[in-house]
Amino acid sequence: MSSSRKIMQACIVAAWAGASSGACWASGFALIEQNSSGLGNAYAGQAAAAEDASTIYFNPAGMTRLQGRSFVFAGHLISPSAKFNNTGTTAAVSTTTGTGAFALNGNGGDAGAPTPVPSAYLSWQLSPQLYAGVGVSVPFGLGTEYDANWMGRFHTIKSEIKSVNVNPSVAYKINDAVSVGAGLSWQRVDAELTKATNYSYIGSLAGLPLAANSEGTNRMVGHDSAWGFNLGMMIRLTPSTDLGLTYRSAIGEKLSGNIAYTGRPAALTAALPLSAAVTNQAGDSGITADLKTPASASVAIKHQLDSAWEMLADVSWTQWSSFKNLIIVRTDGLASGQTLENVPENWRDTWRVGLGANYKVNSAWKLRMGVAFDQSPMNDTYRTPRIVDQDRRWVALGGQYKVSNAGTIDFGYAHLFVKDPALNLNGVPALTASQAAGRGSLVGNYNNQVDILSVQYTHSF
Repeated sequence: MSSSRKIMQACIVAAWAGASSGACWASGFALIEQNSSGLGNAYAGQAAAAEDASTIYFNPAGMTRLQGRSFVFAGHLISPSAKFNNTGTTAAVSTTTGTGAFALNGNGGDAGAPTPVPSAYLSWQLSPQLYAGVGVSVPFGLGTEYDANWMGRFHTIKSEIKSVNVNPSVAYKINDAVSVGAGLSWQRVDAELTKATNYSYIGSLAGLPLAANSEGTNRMVGHDSAWGFNLGMMIRLTPSTDLGLTYRSAIGEKLSGNIAYTGRPAALTAALPLSAAVTNQAGDSGITADLKTPASASVAIKHQLDSAWEMLADVSWTQWSSFKNLIIVRTDGLASGQTLENVPENWRDTWRVGLGANYKVNSAWKLRMGVAFDQSPMNDTYRTPRIVDQDRRWVALGGQYKVSNAGTIDFGYAHLFVKDPALNLNGVPALTASQAAGRGSLVGNYNNQVDILSVQYTHSF
């Protein structure tokens, strides 16, 4: 087996390992953490940077700025914190008449947790004009998990989206000034959503006399894979200035899986075959949901000021407005075809602006710095505790050390200052008022922040 094939297989195994270990809280649920060489610049100007094979993700045309073959492996530790502060939550009740209120319990602890995310890339020069490569990365993910008995448990306990993207790409050098690139993206998404179930209230709706404060949990899982593409162009405006243009397509996936309930009272289980309405609220079945990961585009510039200083900047756009609703539909059983959940999201398109600088200390060391503003797609009206996103400001530092003629190590750290999100949730907006009472309201705000550490090894051969 060739060394290139072994490296490609190692890339895929590494990304699958990252996808299996969990996903991370980020802007919406996109992850920009696709290399370490860009983290120290807060990922400013990555579509024009083209320092190593990770350009396959940010701009495949950038491969024409590399020589020979290059392998990159990067590991990121993303540590988000999301702490809920209650300012007016009301408890769920056991019956439609409003009796039997559940205990509010605590605020849920810290819904964020440190998560490792890998990425790996391999590029090689096939001829003076033609280049090829493959990247394996985790472009989307979210993870929030609250204490199982917290006051918002009837809305959510755990939310997790995991992805892996395999991105074979080619690039062509038209002339010394202009290069183009393109890639295909095979993307798999796995999702898991859990929350508590108010069995007493469901029984009251169905006229079943169940014990007060009877509750359990339900768990929804689903997965799918689909194809997309990315395009890029590199333009050398002057001997010291590069312009990068890139576009990554949306990918539509139809997640399929199942929902299963635990702790369900025997009397409610016995009623499931008799009522589609009861089955839809408390019965196990297959489910499906549409998920569209958004298109994005970036314009970036890299300018060499002198022999030591290099400046980077970019403006990036993400089409989050494609995420209108989270609709989960049952696919079998007595309630087949009925909507299990219909949660309005109504996200908006977002912009990200970054500015970075590199300083070459000597032939071995380079220092990096950067700042960025990253807009949230969410607004207060439709925010849910599953994704507690808000605008964030990046401050980042990093560096590069050449360990040999063939090998370099990049490292970086970023802190994200997150605007405190507000939450005013009374059930799910698509539920009736009586159904929403069985989940209680959830009113408060969050204290959020994110820390990111990253290290990368690049080897040319």
